[in-house]
Order: sequence, then structure tokens, then C-alpha cells
Amino acid sequence: MDYLTNNIAVNLKRIRTTRGMSLDAAAEQTGVSKSMLHQIETGKGNPSINVLGKITSGLRIEFADLIASPREESLLIDITKASPTKEQPGEFKVWTCFPYEDNKNVEIYRIDIEAGKFYLSGGHGENTREYIAVIKGELTVETKDGKSRVRENQVFRFSTETVHRYINSGAENLSFICVFVAN
Repeated sequence: MDYLTNNIAVNLKRIRTTRGMSLDAAAEQTGVSKSMLHQIETGKGNPSINVLGKITSGLRIEFADLIASPREESLLIDITKASPTKEQPGEFKVWTCFPYEDNKNVEIYRIDIEAGKFYLSGGHGENTREYIAVIKGELTVETKDGKSRVRENQVFRFSTETVHRYINSGAENLSFICVFVAN
């Protein structure tokens, strides 16, 4: 489940249950079927913008309240069950694990790159640093300051104000975690 689907699922269920509403009552108030509401709350539904509009109107909530990052402090993301947020088949996949949130200046991604391929990333703004931890494979990071090689179980930090490139410099597929921190 991607982070937006998770946000909607968690927020809808929280809003409904804190109001003491059953799925039947929420269905009646929103005009969205009980089964669709259940699918959305369990992260198995893919609601259209029209359905989300009915939910926000019927529950009298702002759309932003439905898609906002949940207020919970603990959240488990299973990449194997999530859809990539960016993908070039046969080259790379990018998953947004945790996007920037209110009052949090951190963003976390998982990136997989096929052997011999690369991923070009734009700059991430002034005073932003990136921390990379290689899970599997060998990564070459190309920045304005040159190239740096990062291997399994190594961590690398650099400034991400400008365009940079991640290159799979090994013979096997590469997986790594990127943590962006804005100062």
C-alpha cells in the first residue's frame, strides 16, 4: 500500500470511529457503499476523486484532512506490497516511504536500479542533505563535487542542492535508502 492510500485508509477509519459511526451510518451519510468504505479503510480500494468528494462532503471534512499524513507516531511501510511512485521498467523503481510532512523536514525513499543503469535526480533545494544507505549492490553517486562509490553496509552523505545521478556500478541489481533532510 502506498503512502497516500495508507493516509486515506487510516484517516477515514479514525474520523468515522471517533464520531462513533458504523460503516452503515457512514455509507448512508456519504452515499458511498459500505463495501467501498470498508475497502478504502483496509487499503484495498482505489477510490476515484468523485468517491473521495462524496466522503469529504458527507462527513463534512476537508479533503486535506483525508489525505494528510496520519497523526500516528508508528507506521510500518512494506515496500514489497507498495506500488512505486516513479518507475522506468527495466531501469529503476522509486518508492516514497515517508514524504515531507508538516513540522518534519525529512523525506525517505527506497530506490532500486537495474545492473548497468542509472537514475537522474534533480536538486532538492538549498540547505538539503541526503543520506544514502546501500542495502544491496554497489552505487556510484555523481555530484557536482565528483563521484563517490558506496557499497553494501556503507552510508554516504552529500549536499543535494544540485542535480545528481545514482549509477548502478555493480553487476547485480542495486537497492538503497535515501533520507533527505532539509535544514
